[in-house]
Amino acid sequence: MSCSPAELKKKSDEFLTKWQLCKDHPGIDGFVEFAVAVSSFTEFLDAKGLPGLHQTARALEQQVLSQFDRWNSDPIPDAPMSDLDGQITEFSVRINAFLEENNDPNPERRLHQESEVINDLLPVKKIWLVTSVPETWKEVVTQAGYFNIQVEVCGPHYDQKATQDPTIVLVDANGLQPTGFIVRVQALRGRFSASSIIGLNLPSDFEGLKLALRVGCDFCFPVGTAQSTVMARIVKLCGSEEEPPYRVLVVEDSKTASTLIQRTLKESGVESMAISKPQEVLTALAKFQPDLVLMDMYMPGCTGVEVTRVIRQHEEFLSTPVVYLSADTSIALQVDALRLGGDHFLTKPFNPVVLNAVVKSKIDRYRILRRSMYLDSLTGLLNHTTSKQRVDAAVTRALADDLPLCVAMLDIDHFKKVNDTYGHPMGDQVIRSVAWLLKQRLRKTDAVGRYGGEEFLVILPQATGEMARQLLDRIRIDFSQFHHPVKASSFACTFSCGIAQLAPGISAQALVKLADEALYQAKRQGRNQIVGG
Repeated sequence: MSCSPAELKKKSDEFLTKWQLCKDHPGIDGFVEFAVAVSSFTEFLDAKGLPGLHQTARALEQQVLSQFDRWNSDPIPDAPMSDLDGQITEFSVRINAFLEENNDPNPERRLHQESEVINDLLPVKKIWLVTSVPETWKEVVTQAGYFNIQVEVCGPHYDQKATQDPTIVLVDANGLQPTGFIVRVQALRGRFSASSIIGLNLPSDFEGLKLALRVGCDFCFPVGTAQSTVMARIVKLCGSEEEPPYRVLVVEDSKTASTLIQRTLKESGVESMAISKPQEVLTALAKFQPDLVLMDMYMPGCTGVEVTRVIRQHEEFLSTPVVYLSADTSIALQVDALRLGGDHFLTKPFNPVVLNAVVKSKIDRYRILRRSMYLDSLTGLLNHTTSKQRVDAAVTRALADDLPLCVAMLDIDHFKKVNDTYGHPMGDQVIRSVAWLLKQRLRKTDAVGRYGGEEFLVILPQATGEMARQLLDRIRIDFSQFHHPVKASSFACTFSCGIAQLAPGISAQALVKLADEALYQAKRQGRNQIVGG
């Protein structure tokens, strides 16, 4: 769970308060506000890694939204309100039970507290592996330990184990009849509110996967999936990365409409900025860096389509989604608007639930596109170009604020021998292992990129050379203890590292070059060591 019990309690209380207001004033307007609250709470539970509660909330959300097609009168009939009240009461009971089981604080701990090492490690992540053939998963269990993930292998009596939710429950279908697997997943889903449930060794047919997802699996791996792929999913789910809040630029000349839109977005946790003059759009885009633009269609002296066409003249905003808002229901207008740079068209007055759904779905796809542009496909780290851009930005900030900055270059030792001996797929796995370890051990303010084939660049803002050296040397030692499985045996790898600290008069390019020179000095001195810092 990536949110505290206190945060969940606060969101739950806000949700229940909205429902109480809706019951006290059972009209369409109040019900619309409650529907927005349901959608917001559902998305919150998903974002915070509470899949069991999220599935319950999603079913409730569907029930709420289905009522819009049935009611055309005010006030809302008593019967559906009573049914919803019962479901919400049951949902509240489950939330409270979960909070009671997870009320012990579990703060982040600092590695080697006596030192000034700059990295914080999350507590050990605990996951379950429910399987009747534990011997086939020995390497996964071992590898998970390297990433601070403790795997508890559970046999048929897993139901007698402690009740606190593990981060992940892996359910192995190997050796189970299909009905046995389904029953097992249903029981686990009903028991754990915050655990991601992953099905392993499932048939790859459509109906089987559909049923597994329906009864509670969050993800499924079919028979034959490489264990390295499963390991990648485990590491990702146990990571601490969180998406930044969605950001929307509202271009709307009506102050009333603009306020209503921003209020609707805020209730779903979306940050927004509003401008009333379309002539300010380029400045606002550069300053606010939104994920999406909500564009009024008609403004004094300018149409939304004209504004969008101006936006699309700038390469950096070519892929930024633009959603139009207009009271005009003309199909010809909508088609023309979409052909000339728009991505979606909503009519006023808008349904706030639909508005938030459109905004978030468009932003999700936009962020996926952006990630493919600036992240390395093998490791999920920054790619070469983006790494250089981040160094430039970090140097600029450090010089402006008179703060320390270190840059490090890492290179896996004798990597060609790994590829030649064990094959390129195993080489890729070694590269991913370095990437996973770096992402886990570095702060959220740090940045790490895959600079070349087996070479990595690490950016450490506000870190002195000694602090950077302590951090990276512990990562180096830990990585050297990894055992990469291959057939009946395993092998270990090491890496070398060079560190450079920013000083007056040094450019970003020069800083990277200094780190690279230190790296090659470490190679010449025998490898598996750090130079600089």
